[in-house]
Amino acid sequence: MNFRNTSFLLVLTALTFCTLGAQQFLDETLDYDGEIRKYKIYVPASYDGGAAVPLLFNFHGGNGDIASQVAIADMRPIADTANFIIVYPQALPDPNDDGSANWLHKEPSSIDDVFFVDAMIDAISIQYEIDQSRIYACGYSLGGEFTFELACRLNERIAAVGVVARTMGTAAFDNCAPSHPTGMITILGTDDFVSPYDGLEWMGIQFYLSADDTHAYWVTHNNSSTMATVSQLPDQDPSDGSTVEHYSWADGNGCVAVEHLKVVGGGHDWPGSFGNGDIDATQEIWDYVSTYDIDGLMDCSATTVEEALDETLSVVVYPNPVSDHLLIENDFVSDQVYQIFSSNGQRILSGVINSTITKIDVSALPQNSYILEINNTIFRFTK
Repeated sequence: MNFRNTSFLLVLTALTFCTLGAQQFLDETLDYDGEIRKYKIYVPASYDGGAAVPLLFNFHGGNGDIASQVAIADMRPIADTANFIIVYPQALPDPNDDGSANWLHKEPSSIDDVFFVDAMIDAISIQYEIDQSRIYACGYSLGGEFTFELACRLNERIAAVGVVARTMGTAAFDNCAPSHPTGMITILGTDDFVSPYDGLEWMGIQFYLSADDTHAYWVTHNNSSTMATVSQLPDQDPSDGSTVEHYSWADGNGCVAVEHLKVVGGGHDWPGSFGNGDIDATQEIWDYVSTYDIDGLMDCSATTVEEALDETLSVVVYPNPVSDHLLIENDFVSDQVYQIFSSNGQRILSGVINSTITKIDVSALPQNSYILEINNTIFRFTK
């Protein structure tokens, strides 16, 4: 059944027509696919309809509701200063899961909420001036899993996403076909026994990818650096029993960086609201996604790696792929240090470029992908 073509009727509450310029947290409904669907929308006082603003969807966890998600991830104070519209949708009861309000209904089911979100975007865009290049999504637990689904299957409309307390489901992975560089930030606890950090496999069937495999997928899609920059964040709350490491796989197409906040010792939490107190997941998500539009990082002015090398160092690296010797040809005279890293960030070789042509013996390296770094500029090659 093609839900995308299903007709829908927007049912507005009288509050919708309140005077612009006042904060509005409105209960809305959408008659979609034979169901009256509910969502709550927040319009900041700064919105005046004169300019298009970003739109952010915030999805509750499994068997949750709008009120519970607002309680743990209230983005209204941020929207008041950043001038964007927030939507908190409500999932339908799943008859195959004892009536739990779930975004991903168990089979057999005719419910596919990816198309419901698509319809909400259309409906909200009729009411408000929405920047169609800056539509974002985030979610907690099952809402995070559904956010991955949107990043994969509604990718043409979603610029960037944030996921808390969930790795990527295999169903999303198997059906993922993103069409543009996609901003992605995850906030995951290593001691999350509801959504395990290392993924979930049961009776030989994998249901969830590990955090590493989740990030590897989006790093590969975005063509980001396979070597993450890692930093330890300050332990602001020593009493919470957890610390946070920040991972960033940068320099992707459109300057996209995949970001991960690894809560070491953290559980199935929304940091800043409950669990870890070192970071505020709500603020971290907005700070990240708000820098992206549908084309990638909004202030991206980077050229390709090859162009950057040519402009800053006048370097040519060849052949690629390489068998025995990698050649570095340059026109600078000052010594430059080169380093070669494996795809997991381990330094393998290093040396000094002190002539116009440098030959590096890579014959002993196993067949794989590698990173050559010269003066903080990287070049990827394959052995």
